Amino acid sequence: MTGRSPVRSARVYAWVLLALLVLAQICYPLTNGSTRARLTVATVVLGYLLSVGHALLSRGPRTAVALVALATGGGFAIEALGVATGFPFGSYDYSGQLGPKLAGVPLIIPLAWTWMAWPAWLVATRLVGTAPASGTGGPSRRGWRWPARIGLATVGLAAWDLFLDPQMVAEGHWVWRDATPALPGLAGIPVSNYLGWLLFAVLVMAALRPLAGPAVTGTGPRDHPMYALYLWTYGSSVLAHAVFLDLPASALWGAAGMGVIAVPLAVALLRDRPARDDGATTERARVDAAA
Repeated sequence: MTGRSPVRSARVYAWVLLALLVLAQICYPLTNGSTRARLTVATVVLGYLLSVGHALLSRGPRTAVALVALATGGGFAIEALGVATGFPFGSYDYSGQLGPKLAGVPLIIPLAWTWMAWPAWLVATRLVGTAPASGTGGPSRRGWRWPARIGLATVGLAAWDLFLDPQMVAEGHWVWRDATPALPGLAGIPVSNYLGWLLFAVLVMAALRPLAGPAVTGTGPRDHPMYALYLWTYGSSVLAHAVFLDLPASALWGAAGMGVIAVPLAVALLRDRPARDDGATTERARVDAAA
């Protein structure tokens, strides 16, 4: 029982926070103006508490500290650099709608980086962990899995911005000084922004593993709430952009980009269900036999 308690605590905590986050996001398209801006801040705070709390309860203080240092601290640093110099995202300014700012950066912004960095890492770990091992003569299992994990986690985090930036720009939370060249249908946001996301995401994911330690690599039922968070973010964003927010182009771009990670995750989880069901049936049979 003692060994199971942290796992159970992580799952209960994460499911409760995820339920609150989902509720807040369902309310988002039903509001407008300052109420919507405050709801945006509340959603980011919930997401931050969800990811950092899950990292702490499921992996321990070392991993949680590494996540905060890299994603929150690093997120603030690169945002401050971006606001001051235009590198690596392009030239942009934040409005005052997202709360207090430091060095031109709303304090809520680094929390958003952290919110999605953790599930992106866990999803990549889950996908690479279920990939077939390399054959004879190929690269070793250890040799290829870490680069694959970092690459998938990088895409998993950076692709989220195909939804995030169009939505936040439409709400006036930040504005680009020079938005060219832009992806088709996403006028107002330069391609350099997405390249900047890829750059920062790969730096965070490459640094997360050695700083967080070996305990960050394991996955299992304790991580199911974070898989659900990633899939919810994907599905709800496609629906919201296509139906409620009048952003059809970002619905398509985000569906394609984030789907590179979300769709394989959904398939992997569905394939796991027969194995879990068989295990539960076997256990019930043992109990019945013992009775």
